[in-house]
Amino acid sequence: MNHVRTQFDVWGTVVDVDIASAIISELELKNALEKVIEFCHVVDADFSTYKEHSWISRLRRGEVEIQNCPSSVKEVWDLCAQARHLSDGAFDPWAVEAGFDPSGLVKGWAADICADMLVAAGAQHVQVNAAGDLALRGGWHDSTDSTVKPWKIGVVNPDNRSEVLQIFEITDGAIATSGTYERGAHITDPYTGMIAIGAKSATIVGEKGWLCDALATAVMVAGTDAAVWFGQEELAGYKVWVINRHENTSWSI
Repeated sequence: MNHVRTQFDVWGTVVDVDIASAIISELELKNALEKVIEFCHVVDADFSTYKEHSWISRLRRGEVEIQNCPSSVKEVWDLCAQARHLSDGAFDPWAVEAGFDPSGLVKGWAADICADMLVAAGAQHVQVNAAGDLALRGGWHDSTDSTVKPWKIGVVNPDNRSEVLQIFEITDGAIATSGTYERGAHITDPYTGMIAIGAKSATIVGEKGWLCDALATAVMVAGTDAAVWFGQEELAGYKVWVINRHENTSWSI
């Protein structure tokens, strides 16, 4: 079993990729990783709200219309609209200062594409971790007994990063966690325009990375009011685990 793990800086954070395969060589795995890194930098160039010439910055300044943007930007725009609908507006990239900001969805979307690129190249076991937004494929290969097991993803205490509070086992799918981990209180409540106070941490597990990412952000806004969303047909099979903001309690679906 050939195994490669690497980390690289992009999107203002660190992306960690762990891949293995018995059907392609270590060199082929590394070549596939180079293409993923290149893709991630293209995503940064297109979607950054900090880069002056990105498509998102130009959209926010009103210099271009969405119909004149690349297909990837149009796709993310449409996915944002779907997430806004499914979350009753708690996720709303249009209701932010300076205009459209898809940052709460793009990392999950891009992580999924990275994972699929690696699988297409021959990687059999894939973990792409974009600072709390993970895309997982094929489980992980345990070299001690040559078995394939689900990836074990821990959710840590936002008040004590050394304490793991919950572990999810995922073979194929995505998981996203939003909270006060890396950037402090940074999520805006689109209903009020103020800092979101619905939850201290929100974790979503499901099939699609973009939706897990957006819903984790939305649950940070809505808190326990978000529970009703998961009765929708589009969210069948999605799991949520939330740490409440003002009590030492949690809830899950």
